Amino acid sequence: KEILEKYHDLFTLQWEGVIGNMCAPSQAKWEQLLTNCSAFLFYGMERFMSHVLLNWLAAMNIPKCRLVILLDLVRSQQSYQRITNSDIHKSCLRIALERPTETAMLLSLTGVGSVIAPQWYTSLEENAERLEILFENLLSFGKMTGQTVRVLQK
Repeated sequence: KEILEKYHDLFTLQWEGVIGNMCAPSQAKWEQLLTNCSAFLFYGMERFMSHVLLNWLAAMNIPKCRLVILLDLVRSQQSYQRITNSDIHKSCLRIALERPTETAMLLSLTGVGSVIAPQWYTSLEENAERLEILFENLLSFGKMTGQTVRVLQK
């Protein structure tokens, strides 16, 4: 929340989203957010694709979304229990489609221009540091996506 407030003035007036853990967005809300944005940020627990329906995402056409930033793959005891209960009802192939590389490919197939995402599990603190670096470089310094990813790699 601090990071969003810090860079608030650099965002456009159309900044829209869901913040907090009071309720999970519905599939309709996910669709609305993804189809009406030029950039999408997910900062949350577990795999992004565990929050959306695969069939729904695969059928989407979202070419207006030029950048998706997924700061996911964070695990807590509560999130692990939720994902374990959810995964019981999924095939191995379906779970494999929720991995980072497969998620990026699916988003690309829907029309997303670029995807920035971690490849392994991390902590909320590490993702907060990544978000700070991303916003600083993309919004404050005006760097291109590729240049910003290079900064993250260092």
